[in-house]
Amino acid sequence: MSEEDKPTNEAPLKEGIYEREGILYVIGPRYVARVARALASESRAELLYHLKEGPKSLEELSSVLGQSKANVSNHVRKLEALDIVTASYSPSVRGVKKSIALKVKAIVLVLYEEAVKDVKI
Repeated sequence: MSEEDKPTNEAPLKEGIYEREGILYVIGPRYVARVARALASESRAELLYHLKEGPKSLEELSSVLGQSKANVSNHVRKLEALDIVTASYSPSVRGVKKSIALKVKAIVLVLYEEAVKDVKI
């Protein structure tokens, strides 16, 4: 394994979206915009807030958000695509139960690569 491939606790240095020890580093304007769009929804922000207490089923999230399961599922898909949440499936009495959990505890938005060295968490 080369030095570049070894796991590290430091923030990544190149543009992109990286998860390290529960922190999502978003580096570069294109990636910051992508994550900002996903977080710009009050419903998605509220969904993330409720997941801080632990994994929740799609039904639980639907109830607490006051939205349909289809709508909540759409929000979850957008957050899943950015590795902010993760979904798991388990058998239930009426088919399959979808549970959603936070994958990260913090998101760091960095506008340009050179600024990464100044980020302190």
